Amino acid sequence: MRQGKEEAACSVEQAIDLISVVKEIHGLSAKELNKLLRDSENFTIHFVTEKGSEVKIDVEKLAGCLPLHLIAVLMSSDRDEALLRYLLCGIRLLHSLCELAPRHTKLEQILLDDVKVSEQLIDLVFYVLVVLNDYRQDIHNSSPVPLLHSALVACSLYLLTGCISSQWQDLALVIVAHPKVDMFMDVACRAVHLVVRFLQNKLSAQHTDICAKLSPTAEFIVNYLCQQCEASLQFLQLLCQQKPFRERILRNKELCGKGGILFLAQSILKLHASYFVESSTVMAALSRMKAKVLSILLNLCEAESISYLDEVASSPGSLDLAKSVALEVLELLKTGLSKDPKPLTASSDRTYPMGLLQLNAMRLADIFSDDSNFRSYITVHFTDFLSAIFSLSHGDFLSMWCSADLPVREEDATLYYEIFPAVGWALESLSSSDLANTRDLYFNFIYNNMSQASYVHQRTSLFVKVIANLHCFVPNICEEQERNLFLHKFLGCLRKDPSKLLPSFAFVSGPQKAAAIYRNLRSLLSHAESLIPTFLNEDDLQLLRVFFDQLQSLINPAEFEENRVQEDRSLGGCSSPLLRREPPDRNNRNGNLKEEMSENSAFQEEEQCFVRSNHMDQADDMTRQDMMDDKDKSVTPIGLKEIDRDVQNVETSGSDTSSTKGKNAVDKLVERLRDSTPAGVREDEKVETVQTEEKQRRKRKRTIMNDEQVTIIERALLDEPEMQRNTASIQSWADKLCHHGSEVTCSQLRNWLNNRKARLARASKDARPPPEPDNAFAGKQGGPQPGHPFKAPDSSGEEAAPSNTRGTRSMSRISTSENPEAPEFVDFGAAEFVQCKPGQFVVLVDGRGEEIGKGKVHQVQGKWCGKSLEESGTCVVDAVDLKADRWVKLPYPSEATGSSFEEAEKKFGVMRVMWDSNKIFLLRPQ
Repeated sequence: MRQGKEEAACSVEQAIDLISVVKEIHGLSAKELNKLLRDSENFTIHFVTEKGSEVKIDVEKLAGCLPLHLIAVLMSSDRDEALLRYLLCGIRLLHSLCELAPRHTKLEQILLDDVKVSEQLIDLVFYVLVVLNDYRQDIHNSSPVPLLHSALVACSLYLLTGCISSQWQDLALVIVAHPKVDMFMDVACRAVHLVVRFLQNKLSAQHTDICAKLSPTAEFIVNYLCQQCEASLQFLQLLCQQKPFRERILRNKELCGKGGILFLAQSILKLHASYFVESSTVMAALSRMKAKVLSILLNLCEAESISYLDEVASSPGSLDLAKSVALEVLELLKTGLSKDPKPLTASSDRTYPMGLLQLNAMRLADIFSDDSNFRSYITVHFTDFLSAIFSLSHGDFLSMWCSADLPVREEDATLYYEIFPAVGWALESLSSSDLANTRDLYFNFIYNNMSQASYVHQRTSLFVKVIANLHCFVPNICEEQERNLFLHKFLGCLRKDPSKLLPSFAFVSGPQKAAAIYRNLRSLLSHAESLIPTFLNEDDLQLLRVFFDQLQSLINPAEFEENRVQEDRSLGGCSSPLLRREPPDRNNRNGNLKEEMSENSAFQEEEQCFVRSNHMDQADDMTRQDMMDDKDKSVTPIGLKEIDRDVQNVETSGSDTSSTKGKNAVDKLVERLRDSTPAGVREDEKVETVQTEEKQRRKRKRTIMNDEQVTIIERALLDEPEMQRNTASIQSWADKLCHHGSEVTCSQLRNWLNNRKARLARASKDARPPPEPDNAFAGKQGGPQPGHPFKAPDSSGEEAAPSNTRGTRSMSRISTSENPEAPEFVDFGAAEFVQCKPGQFVVLVDGRGEEIGKGKVHQVQGKWCGKSLEESGTCVVDAVDLKADRWVKLPYPSEATGSSFEEAEKKFGVMRVMWDSNKIFLLRPQ
């Protein structure tokens, strides 16, 4: 705690006065306080207490002394219920004053601009969390402590958004700059974990209660605990979306190396409320909490500088914990995908968002299945469910995975948490003799809109990617026993009864089962083609084709009837009569997959080989028409034009548009906090970094290269963008990199390339910065950008995307899943200035030669929107991989075409723009 002699503490009399003042006026809302201040003189309000006495309060002195007063009370009082009540009152009053600060200059100067007071506010939050960690989870359920504790955790965290900044990127910078940042991360996660345990205890106690009917009192309390738990978890989630905070938490040994985050995730994923299934508020809150903790894991797994999965795999204990979390994720997927897809009748008049639980679980399944530490584990525990999905009747399979429309889809939303009513409900409920007379507490939600097309296409693409990951075999990375493991496991699972895993669906049995599987796979392949390049890449589609080809060669349709008879007699036995021969090794991504693929024409020929009844013939005709409709829908620009905004909304939920603390004040606070860090601590951090690098060299599979090594490999990728497919090339470059820094093995370099690929694929999901004036065609300058949470200075392991000007190579392949226009690694070749033709891939530059982005030529002659392209010397281009900001002004703005890339996308469904022909360079394949 930083405090000078002049602010040592208030006198005893002042402290007593402050305690009485806090108890008297904490119930006044910001609106009521504002009215009193408007009617006051010299910033002194007159307040009549409940006993009828009039008190005069100097609000200026109150604001300056309150943070330090609360810290003093916290450090000197007993850890009892009275302390928790008083801290809630004090934080409630403090938040109301912070809310009033922008309207009153004196308050603003004290609470928002005074760096010293800001430090005291941060210290207050830190110390509150430390004290809250001292409470035990086995407190009796009738005790008011769980209710007060959960409210105090959430209120203290959200006090930072009121007194420091409502912009999460600014708040993350301030916290990371604090000398006690690691302590904050640790105690904050532990405090949230304790709240989760309080909630689980309450759910368990209610479940074992002999009462046959759910009382309103029990539901109110559980709902309140859910709200506080979700708000606290959401605070951590939004911070983890900010790169500085995420990178710092990855270096925290307690939370990452020893599994602190995993323990928190495991506790949340195990929350069950079977006694509250009729309560839509409780069930929706639990679903959102699980979705949010999965989002935290996703953010950590996708970080580039440090491999989170390698960190947790560095010790057997944390690896086992991570596998148990992965198993919970798979169980969530099985539960979610096995439900009846038809809309359920709402049990109440009001519906609540459930969060992107299923979609986030599929994203994590994609990541786990693509990691060498978890691939076999996912294969063993998820293949049976995948085989059941492909055993569905063709109609159910189409509606589930090959349709642009789902009867029910998930809705994501951010809880709009408010401290004042949260504290008020807790205090009122504890002072009320009959909680049934207390009104239930509701918070509003900020919905993160995602279009139906975006949701279903992401869902299907992730389904394809999981299959591709499990079937992929990469020499020098995968163990030999993993070769064709998924294929053999899949064949074995086909003998099982799929109705037990998907009870709400229809299945085909007997000899026709093979035909049903073939048809479902062909439909998925056909639909997946329409998802390239927006959601899938060619590699994943090719691997799915390889899987289909091998599966087709190993299944004998006539044997399904024999299998069914054998199953009726006995469910035992491990060998599968479906296996006819050992499959050829065609699931290696390094081989020439195109020579081994079945063409669509072959699929159409095989269609004639199936035995169908007249009913099935009619169904096939309807199915083909439905698939054609679905495919048309999937590639229609109207269905895809909002995808980029949808994905960004998911990841930046909760971001506020107004900042509480000015940028200059935040910068000053960050600088002061950094300067206040003791030199010894800074040296310890340097030593810790060196030790971490040494540990990574010994244990981690994805070595973090130094700047020189990163530069070398980036330059190499310009000439060899498909390096990750060439094992010999990877080995050669790994040997070369060893001469310029730490040892880099072939598998380490391959994993680094894969991580880089995943990071670029999701790059456009970063929160967008506010537009700046006069930045037309400024492009990306490669450095940090103010106000952007993901544009903080990069660490040594973070590579910058190479700029593409004339004579350079493009390294953009369209994203694999969620990002509609995010770049990956297809080599279009060197950029040359020649006469363009429609359909060619080009690079767009501005007047200074800076790259604006890449795109595809749409029109080169005639008129477009009333303008002659020949006379103006322009072409019409569909921008795909945009380097500049979307709101950058276009060179030929108009009402018909829009004045920015963003407006153009809204009007045409794609970013279709006019561009000067002499500023367009062709990407010529080599």
